[in-house]
Amino acid sequence: MSENPNQRIANWQTKFNTNRVKDTLDTQRQRMLERYSDVTARLCAMEISVKQLLDFAGVSTIFYVPYLNYGRQLFKLSTQRDISDSAFAKASQVLLESWVNRGLDADVLDLIRTQVFNTHAP
Repeated sequence: MSENPNQRIANWQTKFNTNRVKDTLDTQRQRMLERYSDVTARLCAMEISVKQLLDFAGVSTIFYVPYLNYGRQLFKLSTQRDISDSAFAKASQVLLESWVNRGLDADVLDLIRTQVFNTHAP
């Protein structure tokens, strides 16, 4: 890093040149859109599965939001690169216990974990 303040300012201006940033984003936009579309479709499918499971389990619709949030946390965890099945199972157990402490039913949470995410307690 340069000790010269003028050089630092010049470097910052180069780095944050909006035309350069726009060109970079324009180049990557189509691939970014494809990835976002894929993840969004999988997220929506997961949410539908969770809602169907909640309906099957007889959970009142007033409680859907926290159960969906649990599902979203599991989804985010499941999309991490290089997460092993055992690491996912351990992390899902921690999440389950966290949501039980918030008042959700452990059996319903376990159903979401096993039926939607196909993982079991470690």
